[in-house]
Amino acid sequence: MSRRSTTRFSILGLLATGFAFGYIVACNRTESPKPVVAENVVDEEEAAATEVTFRPDASATRANPASERDAYFPGTEDLGPDEMRIIACGTGMPTARPKQAATCFLVELGNGDKFLFDLGTGSAERVSALRIPWDYLNKAFISHLHTDHFGDFDAFYIGGWVGGRNTAFHVWGPSGDSPELGTQYALEHFQKALTWDIECRKGNIPASGGQLFIHEFDYKGVNQVVYEENGVTIRSWPAIHGIDGCVSYRLDWNGLSFVFGGDTYPNSWFTEYAQNADVVVHECFITVPQLIEKYKWSPETALQVGTQIHSAPEATGKVFSMVQPRMAVAYHFFNDWDTVNDIYSRLRTTYDGPLSLANDYMVWNVTKDDIRVRMCAIMEDVWPPNPATTVMPPDPSIRIPKSEFIDGGRLDLGDIIDSIYDEVNEQYGTDESPPENGGG
Repeated sequence: MSRRSTTRFSILGLLATGFAFGYIVACNRTESPKPVVAENVVDEEEAAATEVTFRPDASATRANPASERDAYFPGTEDLGPDEMRIIACGTGMPTARPKQAATCFLVELGNGDKFLFDLGTGSAERVSALRIPWDYLNKAFISHLHTDHFGDFDAFYIGGWVGGRNTAFHVWGPSGDSPELGTQYALEHFQKALTWDIECRKGNIPASGGQLFIHEFDYKGVNQVVYEENGVTIRSWPAIHGIDGCVSYRLDWNGLSFVFGGDTYPNSWFTEYAQNADVVVHECFITVPQLIEKYKWSPETALQVGTQIHSAPEATGKVFSMVQPRMAVAYHFFNDWDTVNDIYSRLRTTYDGPLSLANDYMVWNVTKDDIRVRMCAIMEDVWPPNPATTVMPPDPSIRIPKSEFIDGGRLDLGDIIDSIYDEVNEQYGTDESPPENGGG
């Protein structure tokens, strides 16, 4: 063994011996250490003279009024009769991600109406977090047929039905340059793709929520009325994006207005018909350098997509400057720490007015006097809220029976199933019995 090794082991031996000795002494010590009391540096008479008696009262447990809350807690704030609430339920890029779903904006009005603008991939999850009865979420307006703008159609249509919607689902959308490029064709075939799902639910849940009505209108219509009911008017005009068949929308109600651009290159229709609206939502794509660096696209592809198919931040700002909204809302970009500053600074080269860089769950409360911007405080463990309409029982006679082959594979669990039926009948005062053939 080398001298260095011998020295190392000697030192380690001394340390081990010292540790063992200290441990034995500590373990055999019987006297508890005396507590250390800090010296009182405050004069007792002076303290007594300034002491305040504090007794918590009930106000300590009361929530702040809605007008004073820094966040919006869904289901806790009634809209005023002259108030509009807009909630961003999808603000990201064409590919949905946990932080941002694809495009969807919800507009709630003081008269009780609610409207969905686009149904982008992942957005139904955001909407469900708002705990709004699905009966109210039965009107959707699609700007165009990219999946990041209508890809969650099935989640709203079927998911809303299963979640308690007892009314038909209505969808408005533009025609295309040919019938197969329009909303009617797209949704009818989407519905056909869901045939197994729909047939499986017949007779097991109320049939009324499974109805679908498609309202297709001419995409070339300029400032045409596509919806007018209960004091609400929604108009559309053409948008420039990809191929023909894209539109933008404007909602007017009770002196308040909301404009939703969908996806569009800056155009003269938008700058004319979005003028002086209260809230204007216009796409603002990530910058061309970000497309090259983040998406690894070639400069040629990034320039084409980032400036011709979509609106660059500088172009979006120019549109806002031309229409002068009370609140401009830029969306359709990944709102991250390393992207948002460049997007903001580029947009600000052409626009200096009120601006929101949208993120999922951002909320705008709009009145004639004020526009308040907050974020939602949501829970992930949400269940569908109670239906807003009377729930009619399903019709068992329209259930599609299973084949003898499939039904023959059932295990005989009669005693177990009977006990569940007995439990429910006793608790809820019903008189149900298991179907002889296993039902659905």
